[in-house]
Amino acid sequence: MLITRRTFAIGALSLAGATLLGPALAQDASPAISIKKDPWCGCCTGWARHLERAGFSVDVEEIEEMEAVKTSLGVPAELRSCHTATIDGYVIEGHVPAEAIVALLDQRPQVRGLAVAGMPIGSPGMEGPAGSEPDQYAVVAFDGSSDFVFMRFAGHQRV
Repeated sequence: MLITRRTFAIGALSLAGATLLGPALAQDASPAISIKKDPWCGCCTGWARHLERAGFSVDVEEIEEMEAVKTSLGVPAELRSCHTATIDGYVIEGHVPAEAIVALLDQRPQVRGLAVAGMPIGSPGMEGPAGSEPDQYAVVAFDGSSDFVFMRFAGHQRV
């Protein structure tokens, strides 16, 4: 088969277009996560960066009345943390690792959302100094009637 300059040029342009547009198209395919956070909280910004590095499209809105947001989304008082997000119909409360959010979206359990209560040291956005031991913590699935441990982590590592 003879390859002409025209065939070669079309093939090269198609390959270049796929290389340049492929990541953008893949990123658009994943649902966007909408984060609501206190304007003065730095760890929330760190968590948003963690999600961006994991490939999520992130939208951050700064709100001073976070308790009202949590109440309106049905986050139980005992599971509250510093920021609240929504993604594809689910609520994400606190420093939930991206790996747990991906699993939630893959498995689609009948829950309202996931939460990491408090602010565990070593969780995404709450990284301590290099060499420090991260806390072990649970990612809890909640639905308003019963909660259960969805995953466990030590820092960013699933245990």
